Amino acid sequence: MENSVSRVAVHAEAFSDAPPKRVFEVLTDWPRHAEWMPFTRAEGGREIGAELRAWTGVGPVGFLDTMVVTDWRDGRFVAVRHTGRAVRGEAWFEVLPYGKGARVVWAERVDLPLGVLGRAGWLVAGPVVKAFMTLGLRRLAALSARS
Repeated sequence: MENSVSRVAVHAEAFSDAPPKRVFEVLTDWPRHAEWMPFTRAEGGREIGAELRAWTGVGPVGFLDTMVVTDWRDGRFVAVRHTGRAVRGEAWFEVLPYGKGARVVWAERVDLPLGVLGRAGWLVAGPVVKAFMTLGLRRLAALSARS
């Protein structure tokens, strides 16, 4: 069986009535992650080189996603490198002005293990991941507008 790594990309976006700065503040308040991203809680720093830790799952069933902040442009952009066992690759969030509100984009480039098996699994998992990312961003947009 092939044991190579494949890279896949997925992204989602949402629009908020809140100004970009407010959306970015809520987005990067890592302990608030649980308020908008289903099944995920997070903690960590807010500068380049800072470590982040996110637990995704229900109760004891899930995985730890460790990350390092690789880029930080206050109020508009944050990028991370996934460094954990379960998730490897890069991700970034960008918050842009959109009318009187904001557009927030979340993109992931993830390394899939297990060669052909990983690619086959992504056919099922990819749409689910995108759906959860979209749901999370919509919840972030609403939370930012009301908090």
